Amino acid sequence: MKPIEYDVIVLREDAEFVAYCPELDVSSCGRDVEHARTQLRTAVRLFLEECEKLGTLDDILLESGYKHTADGAWTSPRIVATEIMSQQVCPA
Repeated sequence: MKPIEYDVIVLREDAEFVAYCPELDVSSCGRDVEHARTQLRTAVRLFLEECEKLGTLDDILLESGYKHTADGAWTSPRIVATEIMSQQVCPA
């Protein structure tokens, strides 16, 4: 299997850090940022290995927005912007 790139977003939830891969909708958590990333790397690897075993890897990647290149590699969809927004919520 050729390497598959993916984005990682790390969020803090109280004392834990959550690492999330939006393309594959896979997440994991850890005690700090690096631990959360390491845990996510393991979770993504296991997810991809299981998809490969089930014969669904190509379908999953295509559905997730990946493109198959002529040389057999996969290019991932890219996050092009992130920002913090707010919205006033009116009481019911």
